[in-house]
Amino acid sequence: MDPLLLRDCVHCGFCLPTCPTYELWHEEMDSPRGRIWLMHATVEGTLELNATVARHFDQCLGCMACLTSCPSGVQYDRLIELARERVEQEVRRPVSQRLLRALAFAVLPRPRVMRAALPFSRLAPFRAFRDLAPPWREPVAPPRETPASGAKAGRVGLLTGCVQSVLFGEVNRATARVLAAHGYEVAAPYAGCCGALALHAGRREQGLAMAHRVAAQFGAAGAETIVTNAAGCGSHLKDAGLDLPVADVSELLASANGAPRAPLPLRVAFQDSCHLKHAQRITAEPRALLRSIPELELVEPAEQELCCGSAGIYNLVQPGPARELGDRKAQKVLATEPDVYASANPGCLLQVSAALRRAGRPLPALHPVELLDASLRGGLQALHRRA
Repeated sequence: MDPLLLRDCVHCGFCLPTCPTYELWHEEMDSPRGRIWLMHATVEGTLELNATVARHFDQCLGCMACLTSCPSGVQYDRLIELARERVEQEVRRPVSQRLLRALAFAVLPRPRVMRAALPFSRLAPFRAFRDLAPPWREPVAPPRETPASGAKAGRVGLLTGCVQSVLFGEVNRATARVLAAHGYEVAAPYAGCCGALALHAGRREQGLAMAHRVAAQFGAAGAETIVTNAAGCGSHLKDAGLDLPVADVSELLASANGAPRAPLPLRVAFQDSCHLKHAQRITAEPRALLRSIPELELVEPAEQELCCGSAGIYNLVQPGPARELGDRKAQKVLATEPDVYASANPGCLLQVSAALRRAGRPLPALHPVELLDASLRGGLQALHRRA
């Protein structure tokens, strides 16, 4: 870990109100600046990197809200990534944590395994898996090739992902249709994990290797740009130093002229995904996409800067704080009295949907691109039939 990166932090405290774990517990060691102090001490050798220290790193969601609130430009994303890599290499976690992480990585990054396991998820040995399990639906996938409608704007590769492809396959199908309606030829040659889950959990080299494997697949398919519809995946691929450019789907669509849109008279509560807002610095584009739909009313839940508690595998390995944050986010969503909850990340959709179910007030949970797809295909009837 580069000591120069650690010295960028001036311990001003601007990050504290935006840090979910500090907001929960008000413990200095569970804030960004407190964790940076721990990193500095373990690098200098004045503090041992043991299980107690590692717990504070594990309890960080990696939401990156501190990046947008920091006036000094501290690269906390890089620092926590390197700290977690050290933890993976040097600290032996309790048996229950090792088993839980092993199960998560045996299932989540492997769509075929996840697809086979999902019908039995409510029998999982860990409560977090049972609580988050969505209603079973047969996974669907977009065509490997979707031709552009009208004048061709370019050829893009759609990352269908691991969790996204199994739990939210309709998002991928809607993304391919919407891109095609805006003139993009869409290739979907790779149905697998991009490595984001691994990197965010401390398996840095594995995560980067998987990202470069993704880029090679899309390059071979002739894609000019990799398009993502999952914020965590997009953030990871943008930071991985790939040969191909990476864009969130909202970046391509926000200013594009597509086919006429039918009205969707719905009140939609849109939640910023942390890795879209804080890591990719994309906030205006998904809102512009939603505002382009006639009669759709966009509402903003309070506390947009605070994470919902999903954060990769966080809601599985840290179920207590994740559940508390999810319930808090659900209450902010419900306070807007929406018809639909929307977010641009599968983890957020899964996490907040579970919290809404616990509150006894479930809502349709949709990606913004699904709403645009329904508008392009005729309105509410298209949204209900989603074929």
